[in-house]
Amino acid sequence: MSKSASKVMTVRTASGIARIRRQVVPALAVMLAASLAGCANRDSVTVGSIPDDYRTTHPIVIAEKNQKIDLPVGAGDRGMTGAQRDTLLGFLDGYDKSAAPSLTIAIPRGSANEVAALVAGRDFARVAMAAGVKRNRIVMTSYQSDVPEASAPVRVAFVAVRAQTDKCGRWPDDLTETSENKHYADFGCSYQNNLAAQVANPNDLIGPRKQSDIDAENRGAVIDTYRSRGISDEFLGNSEVTY
Repeated sequence: MSKSASKVMTVRTASGIARIRRQVVPALAVMLAASLAGCANRDSVTVGSIPDDYRTTHPIVIAEKNQKIDLPVGAGDRGMTGAQRDTLLGFLDGYDKSAAPSLTIAIPRGSANEVAALVAGRDFARVAMAAGVKRNRIVMTSYQSDVPEASAPVRVAFVAVRAQTDKCGRWPDDLTETSENKHYADFGCSYQNNLAAQVANPNDLIGPRKQSDIDAENRGAVIDTYRSRGISDEFLGNSEVTY
């Protein structure tokens, strides 16, 4: 046995001197065993398990969303006004005629303008039919006004598929706690919401559209110009370089 693994101890006794051989474990092996014993009962930690990407924390999803608008009606009105008509037509621009969802016109009950709202709501239905909404897809309903003395609006709504994200304004943690140097919870939420609001067709986020038909005449003219090694007048008019 090597000298590092064993050691001879000399002990004086009453009858004389006795030599005892004992095992000595190297210090490095003791430290390694202690470290392994301490980690045996601990759970493993996955590095980077907490997402730190605004596209992950605030993803853009395609889902149904209730599109609604409140049109104020005065108690003394006797029909739809020009401003109400323009506002309603602008709202109906987002109505998908191919999907033809139900268009709900809710008239307030128990309000000071109940009679005027009923007349205006019927006019709203006629404007919607003129804009392309089918008659059988218009639903006339009512709701109870919270304040009888006030004039409640007429609510027009339909369900449409839109690109959207979660609501912004979440501040669960203190912004000064930046020891991990990670994004705060609301980081990138406004950017994702603005991007989702600008998407006219949510299907563009899912996959590409079918290619449109090729303009054969225009393609032939471009190819002829290329073959003649010439430069088209359109390119010369938009180019900043003088040839």
